[in-house]
Amino acid sequence: MVDETDLRYLRRAVDLAATALDKGDEPFGSVLVGADGTVLFEDHNHVAGGDATQHPEFAIARWAAENLSPPDRAASTVYTSGEHCPMCSAAHAWVGLGRIVYASSAEQLCSWLARWGVVSAPVRPLPITEVAPNLPVAGPVPSLAEEVRALHALRHGRTDDRT
Repeated sequence: MVDETDLRYLRRAVDLAATALDKGDEPFGSVLVGADGTVLFEDHNHVAGGDATQHPEFAIARWAAENLSPPDRAASTVYTSGEHCPMCSAAHAWVGLGRIVYASSAEQLCSWLARWGVVSAPVRPLPITEVAPNLPVAGPVPSLAEEVRALHALRHGRTDDRT
């Protein structure tokens, strides 16, 4: 279940994805929110420099491990423009972060990319719950998923935006 509070933080994650795209990177953005609603950390993709592990969700996991107690990690929520990849899902689980809320799913992303003829990632796009079955997740959110799709369309030169 995604509520109005979730939508506010998801909106920020999508805005961060747009920032990544504006900087020439893949459009992914994420926000870590504490139990009290405080934004603790936010980031966007930094893979354009050649290091494909520079995902915002992975950065959140590293930051949380260094800066939050285990109970604070478990009580936090990660909001992200796209469902975690397997690497980020595992990092999230290993660090002990709480709930994940995503705007668009890995299945949606794979469908869009395949339709546009974009070569698939070198890692199988497993859903979060297949990598870390005990993590609470919510998503996708149709209205925001459409915005994320449009960002990826721009990234891959799909100016017609619907094909």
